Amino acid sequence: MATTSTKGKKTEANVDPEVKIENALDKTEMFFQKNIKQLITALIVVVVLVGGYFAYSYLIAKPRVEKAAEMMFVAEQMFAAGEYNTALEGDGSNAGFIDVVDQYGSTRPGRLAAHYAGVCYMKLGDADAAMQYLTKYKSVKGAPGVIINAQNYGLQGDIYVDKGDYAKAAELYEKAVKAADNVLTTPYYLRKLAYVRAEQGNTAAAIEACRRIKSNYPSSLEARDIDKLIGEFGQR
Repeated sequence: MATTSTKGKKTEANVDPEVKIENALDKTEMFFQKNIKQLITALIVVVVLVGGYFAYSYLIAKPRVEKAAEMMFVAEQMFAAGEYNTALEGDGSNAGFIDVVDQYGSTRPGRLAAHYAGVCYMKLGDADAAMQYLTKYKSVKGAPGVIINAQNYGLQGDIYVDKGDYAKAAELYEKAVKAADNVLTTPYYLRKLAYVRAEQGNTAAAIEACRRIKSNYPSSLEARDIDKLIGEFGQR
């Protein structure tokens, strides 16, 4: 004797496919009629969010990036020429890095201007002002941004070394090492890290940093006398 569930399955199997489709459509129509207000509201929210994103990107964000890059042009030339005060403050007709940071600091060129300003202040011997602007810089992705990321951390580390805060300097040199893996910046900051670790009395960590240079970056300038440096640290 067939069970109730078996009969139900047989009955369902004998239903005309067109009837099944009509029933499904009826259910779908009932769902839309019942939830029409919520569906329309959700659709409006999506349209507003997507439209707002593109409006902000093309009408606000993109023009701000372009304007910041345009403002930086002369300041970058002054920086390259070693005219750090003019690069910072402008020349009366053209903006300096400080102006770019103040007006467009949230843009990528504005963040780069903060880094440039920090370097300028370091060149001028004002470590406190340098740190103020170096810390305004936010890391970016992709080359050559990662090189600047490493340099930014490294410069902050240099300032802490001058202040005698080797723990903080080591932390920043570690970040500089991790920011970019290349033969230029990585061994350079590994060597600085080694010296700081040695000053902290951690000769094992100092030697380890040197060995990383020797094994991973043998063609770098820092690797040329690395065995001698390892020997010096081993004698401490």
